[in-house]
Amino acid sequence: MKGNMNNMMKQMQKMQKKMMKAQEELHEMTFEASSGGGMVTVVANGKKEITDVQISEEVVDPDDVDMLQDLILAATNDVLKQIEDKTNDTMGEFTKGMNMPGMF
Repeated sequence: MKGNMNNMMKQMQKMQKKMMKAQEELHEMTFEASSGGGMVTVVANGKKEITDVQISEEVVDPDDVDMLQDLILAATNDVLKQIEDKTNDTMGEFTKGMNMPGMF
């Protein structure tokens, strides 16, 4: 029984190390999304930090600020969804088969 418990603890530690490594790799990844046919591009890292926003001059119209705001929102929400999906896919590998709701 004791040997079985030690083995289980080693397995858990191994899995925890793999999870931490996967999370570090996720944080270092770059995600990019654009809207308006490439008029607005938003770049973020895996920590959900926006690292760059590029706006094409043609879309900057003082008479139509609403459209520019919509394009920025669309690109930002898209890039954040990409990060969320990738995080769920990557970290979900570790929770498959385990009944641990709300882990990630």
